[in-house]
Amino acid sequence: MKIAGFDIGGANTDLAIIDFENGEIKNIEVDFAYLPMWSNNEDLSKVLIELIENICPVSEIDAVGISMTAELVDAYDTKKDGVLDVVEKCENTFSCPIAYVGVDGMLSREKIEKTPLKAAAANWVATAQIATLISDNCIFIDTGSTTTDIIPIKNSKPCSIGKTDFDRSATGELVYTGTLRTNLASFLDKVELKGNEYRVASELFAQTADVYTVLGLISENDYVCDTFDGEGKSKTDCARRIARIVCADLEMLSEEDIVEMCKFIHKKQVEQIADGLKQVCDVQNLDLIVTTGLGKDILDRKAAELLNLNVKSMGDILTDEECVVAPAVGTAVMMEKYLN
Repeated sequence: MKIAGFDIGGANTDLAIIDFENGEIKNIEVDFAYLPMWSNNEDLSKVLIELIENICPVSEIDAVGISMTAELVDAYDTKKDGVLDVVEKCENTFSCPIAYVGVDGMLSREKIEKTPLKAAAANWVATAQIATLISDNCIFIDTGSTTTDIIPIKNSKPCSIGKTDFDRSATGELVYTGTLRTNLASFLDKVELKGNEYRVASELFAQTADVYTVLGLISENDYVCDTFDGEGKSKTDCARRIARIVCADLEMLSEEDIVEMCKFIHKKQVEQIADGLKQVCDVQNLDLIVTTGLGKDILDRKAAELLNLNVKSMGDILTDEECVVAPAVGTAVMMEKYLN
């Protein structure tokens, strides 16, 4: 049986196609596409098909599982509207069995139409399926392009206090910061450089992808989102954008200055994630952290180590590429269980 698992985000749509044989995973293939749902949501159906066909003919797919976070984009007046729009587009795209990840498990179209908010930003439920393969009792951290999920697991089941993004933003279980798309001004007041502190301009000048490109922690191929100024994604382009956050340019700041700034910014984002992680650890009394997502080594491992916690990587059982789309992998796994 070949199952496609999608994680439809606000900016990226991820895919994992898993071949199952007698309930066992025989092969996993993954892909993703940048799709800004706030402006291009009408392209969703086309992107879903294209992603599958990059791997295999759509006719080979036996079932499709969907998780989503795209309902929060400002193209929708309410999250309910967003969930129902994604569901309608998916149902119109595929003729095979489809179900949707919700906070209580997989939901049919009929159930999701009665309680749509159960599927809103529930992709962490899917990722938990993978984390439990490493430990029955842990906290997994998944930092993607935009957000960080910090989800406790006890006795092989997620036990987060919050069930919605709104609730989880109060419990430490959601930190709205990511590896690519986070505006630097959202978590920085000042930047230290050569012993001085410089206040940060509150503008859309630079994002975290610029910082991690300069530091060599991501490649230009990883930089899948749009740049804030519409220009290129080379290290020089990124450095130029970073200089602007302190109202400077590359005639005023050297390459060494930009690298020093980037290391400081990196440290501050790690501390931001560690703050949420500590809140969850204090409540749940768990000290094993399982990291995944694009930021698993760049941010999550460092946040756990800052708190002197034990760390394992989902990369121990998945490839780096699979870790980046872990919710999609988990969604396919949940869909296979749902069918059986």
